[in-house]
Amino acid sequence: MTTSLDIEIFLKKSGWKNFDRTRLKGDASSRRYERVTSQNQNAILMITPQAENKNYEISSGKTKNRESMGYNSLARLAGNKVEAFTCIAKELSIRGFSAPKIFASDLSKGLLLLEDLGDNLFSKFIQNNANQEKKLYLAAVDCLAAIYRSTFSKNLTFENSFWDLEVYDNVAMLAEVDLLLDWYAKDLGHQIDSQNKKIWHSIWKKLFINFESLAPGLGLRDFHAENIFWLNQREGTENIGLIDFQDALFVHPSYDLVSLIEDARRDVSPELTEMLIDRFCQKSGIKNDEKFRSAYAIMGAQRNAKILGIFVRLAKRDKKLQYLDYIPRVKEHLIRNLNSPCCEELKQWLEQNIPEIFYD
Repeated sequence: MTTSLDIEIFLKKSGWKNFDRTRLKGDASSRRYERVTSQNQNAILMITPQAENKNYEISSGKTKNRESMGYNSLARLAGNKVEAFTCIAKELSIRGFSAPKIFASDLSKGLLLLEDLGDNLFSKFIQNNANQEKKLYLAAVDCLAAIYRSTFSKNLTFENSFWDLEVYDNVAMLAEVDLLLDWYAKDLGHQIDSQNKKIWHSIWKKLFINFESLAPGLGLRDFHAENIFWLNQREGTENIGLIDFQDALFVHPSYDLVSLIEDARRDVSPELTEMLIDRFCQKSGIKNDEKFRSAYAIMGAQRNAKILGIFVRLAKRDKKLQYLDYIPRVKEHLIRNLNSPCCEELKQWLEQNIPEIFYD
């Protein structure tokens, strides 16, 4: 376990003396963040509990091997593997994207000292500057399109560490939609038997075929208004500050677009939604046709089903009750996805097995 003394030693070795540390609001993970200030200089300290590392291994092998290694291996989540963050941050920075610069690292202790991207989170900035919402979201979509157009190697390095970018495959996608059954449905008293679960998986596998029509690109996997910063002093795609990308995988290009537009924490107007989807397709060189819209709806359904399960898990297991407040909005997103013609069979299954999704 990383101690306060470990942190003090790390910061001093990194050249920070006579510093102040201020705890920052965390996210759904077990990571902690602090702002370190010394002589009018700021940096962000990321503290990742390394005691949990044994539970976070990603295997490229067979499904049974991934099952034996636990949920994070199935879903291809990096968890507390700090090298995932450092390697991906390096690659994003090389390509001109505003991932935080890494000033110092001690991977064995789970400590990173990062560039401070400031306080202009999208959600906060837009709340105080409502007339800027369209401008910011268009900039975010341009950034996503530029990431999709960029080429990334599977094998990444940072100093003496390594990380492999994997594909968001059927095994990972099914593991995540099963969270809806394991947490949301179970909390409502529904026990999904093995036969119904087989049908559930069969429906999803047929839907996932739609993702094969476009080449996958790098998906940061948690791209939303509380994970991106507005850096108005920078230009082009550099004006979008990126964090929380350690779980990045190769995935259908709609993934991060869905994450941005179907945000669990804030509403994006339907008019702006259509504009953003069209802008992303134009900038990415993708046809905004029925195939893409179907894939977008399926990805939205997959992601929102997963989020419903995650938010119940955060409330029930981790006692983070605030996530229950977001469930009505996530349900609205999911219902909108299910109303797409391509999702009719999935909608029918949910109406029969978890009807509470469709009413308040």
